Amino acid sequence: QVQLVESGGGLVQAGGSLRLSCAASGRTFSGYVMGWFRQAPGKEREFVAAISWGGSSTNLANSVKGRFTISRDNAKNTVYLHMNSLKPEDTAVYYCAAERSMVVHTTKGWYDYWGQGTQVTVSS
Repeated sequence: QVQLVESGGGLVQAGGSLRLSCAASGRTFSGYVMGWFRQAPGKEREFVAAISWGGSSTNLANSVKGRFTISRDNAKNTVYLHMNSLKPEDTAVYYCAAERSMVVHTTKGWYDYWGQGTQVTVSS
């Protein structure tokens, strides 16, 4: 089992920045692709970003390209989502997810482990 705990959410004004963190524990972090998804009220959970085990491969949703980046620190078993130029439409609960894979998937069905989520609210 892999336990994931997100942190760093909060209320921010449009144009502001936040950094989300996801700390993993349990099984070794080695070999796991890490992803971020988000879910707004009344909407499906959608892909935001993902990063390969070594960090050399990343994938970002078109809606966040140029504004968000994803990174990881394997020594700390932590993955980060750096969010800049936030917009009200970025408001959602953000979830961290993990899957043991060589491929950086963007579909939530591939991910085996999920955190409890952290709320991000962007005011206009």
